[in-house]
Amino acid sequence: MQPVDTARFERAIAAIDAANAEDPYDKELRHSELATKWVRRLRPDATEALLLAARAHHIRRWAVPRPSYPEGRAGYLRWRRDLQRAHADDVSRILAAEGYDDATIARVQDIVRKRNLAGDREVQAFEDALCLVFVEDQLAEFSTRVDEAKLADIVDKTLDKMSPEGRRLVNELLSR
Repeated sequence: MQPVDTARFERAIAAIDAANAEDPYDKELRHSELATKWVRRLRPDATEALLLAARAHHIRRWAVPRPSYPEGRAGYLRWRRDLQRAHADDVSRILAAEGYDDATIARVQDIVRKRNLAGDREVQAFEDALCLVFVEDQLAEFSTRVDEAKLADIVDKTLDKMSPEGRRLVNELLSR
């Protein structure tokens, strides 16, 4: 991987932000900023690849709408897999245009696609950040749309994906 080129990094972030600013639902830019904030909190030593992945985690998410997939768990999982692929492809085009090398692009794609979640500290920090964004910014509204049992199940599944540090930060958020 290449050494950090601050100007190139800032251009890549600006290009990712520009793509997210096209969101017709006006939320992906905010979520990408929150994910970046949480990654920096979880990993003050975050690599350039991890920061780029955090910023691009839902890049152009609206382009792959959930209603275009079947209802139920199988449809949901297929949608999520296809989203990860689309996000990885979208960010790779931006990074290539900004002059990133293949190794950095592949690393960002691996993080976005959550490859080796159980064995890769950066991928785990990425997952923790995404879960923290959900708890901080989406959980309250989400709780108005589902019954209590479904909400408890979703919260349990969210916590199960997180590291001990991520769970500690969730508790901190919820105790405010």
